[in-house]
Amino acid sequence: MSGAHPWLETTPWPDKKMARADLEERIARTLTLTNLGMLGTIGKDGPIVSPLEFYAEGLSVYIFPQPNSPKHRAIKRDPRVGFAVANPMAGWVSARGAQLFGTGQLLDPGTPEWEHGMTIFRWQNSTAELGRPLDERPNGQLLLIEPDRVVYTEHWLRKYGYAPRQIWRRSEG
Repeated sequence: MSGAHPWLETTPWPDKKMARADLEERIARTLTLTNLGMLGTIGKDGPIVSPLEFYAEGLSVYIFPQPNSPKHRAIKRDPRVGFAVANPMAGWVSARGAQLFGTGQLLDPGTPEWEHGMTIFRWQNSTAELGRPLDERPNGQLLLIEPDRVVYTEHWLRKYGYAPRQIWRRSEG
């Protein structure tokens, strides 16, 4: 028995859905807790999963893919992507993460969408780390993921009677 968290032992697990606005808030919050996520693409020889720096605006994610990398070529061939973010786990009570599924859109430099994305993506951090001048923005394509579906997992929700896995769908908004 868990003395600290006895609600973890309750079975069956709750299956109650959260209100959409509350779920969106939790997903957005999770996307701010780290800036390292795992991008899954469909390569010509099968799945490719890459750890990447990202920054989010609400449920939308911006990534700077390395030009001509396997993942960049994969997105050009097939824009279906999966993206996962998780908190460091110190046991079930802290398990929290989001899996985003949708279509990746490569934004071309100079377009209004790219310019907006560059206000979200903190390119200055990587530029400084790589020893490049801070007055020169990167000029490659920016990847935007606006998910069609998000699978959100947080076991703490069980304490309040909610299912630990919540599904968000754009089509239900």
